[in-house]
Amino acid sequence: MKTLLRIFLFFILITALSCGKKDNSQQQAAPPAVNVNIDTVKEGSTVYYDNYPATITALVQVDIKPQVSGNITGVFFKDGDHVRKGEKLYSIDAQQYAGTYDQAIANVDVSKANLVKAQKNADRYVELQKNDAIASQTVDNALADLDAAKMQVAAAQANVQAVQTNLKYTTIYSPIDGTIGISQVKVGTSVYPQTLLNTVSTDDPIAADIAIDQTLIPKFTNLLKSASKTDSTFTVTLPDGSIYPYPGYISFLDRAVDATTGTIRARIIFPNAEKMLKVGATANVQVENKSSPNTIIIPYKCVAEQLGEYFVYQVHDTIALQKKVVLGNKINGMVIVQNGLQAGDIIVTDGVQKLRDSSVIHTVSPKMQQSSGK
Repeated sequence: MKTLLRIFLFFILITALSCGKKDNSQQQAAPPAVNVNIDTVKEGSTVYYDNYPATITALVQVDIKPQVSGNITGVFFKDGDHVRKGEKLYSIDAQQYAGTYDQAIANVDVSKANLVKAQKNADRYVELQKNDAIASQTVDNALADLDAAKMQVAAAQANVQAVQTNLKYTTIYSPIDGTIGISQVKVGTSVYPQTLLNTVSTDDPIAADIAIDQTLIPKFTNLLKSASKTDSTFTVTLPDGSIYPYPGYISFLDRAVDATTGTIRARIIFPNAEKMLKVGATANVQVENKSSPNTIIIPYKCVAEQLGEYFVYQVHDTIALQKKVVLGNKINGMVIVQNGLQAGDIIVTDGVQKLRDSSVIHTVSPKMQQSSGK
């Protein structure tokens, strides 16, 4: 038994030593080269677009509210109609205002009659005073009554104007040319001042409001100076993803920067004859940009992302070294590199996902036959 135990232990020892030698040989073996494609970084220029969330806004929008109380007696349009300035929209029961107006006219007539009487008394007393036939106090009282009668006439006439204005307000007209919305009231509805009846807004042209960072104010100021209604600097993407077929132009920048967000509002004007753009809708405005001729642009597939940072693999002889880059706008499968690369650098274009920093590489089908001395 002791002999068998010694043989068994010797066998285990020999096996362990052989496995250790095998592991050491595997660890010492160099990893195989990774097959990749490479290319040379070049400078160039490109056209790209910055995207901004936008809200479609009417250039002019007016809420229709009554200025007197009463019941609606007439609605003279169809919801969604295009209405003209001065077109009759609503009527409010005018009977009480008409009665008040008639009473006010009667009060004017009464005050005028009292004025005539006061004028005659004052004229008569003044003549008597010339002959010392009447006390001065009586004359003074008559002249005071005349002044009071004149003021009563003026007050009565002012009241007529006020009542007449209220009577006029029982008919409501459109304040602008535009499209009217869905009526908030029907015939018979009791309304009072500040009741919202409807809204009228212009819709051709129409605006798209965007918020831009305050650092872009100089750029947009220059765009404002060179604004043209026929170029394609500003386009809009509709909520369904389609491109609106008509370009816009910048109209103005708001008067002040929002201190909370650090942004300022810019208004872009678009034609809207077909009424495709609706007030309140959300969209995206694209602003065209042209890069300088020495812009570095590479395929986006060259880029690897790690923890929110971006890298490419730069080739040095047969080694791929990880290089951090700062990216700009993406353009149809390409991306602008703002920092980290320069023209002439050689980078891996295919096989990036198989690489690690300092990986040994082998170019399978390089796009250019140039060795790197970097």
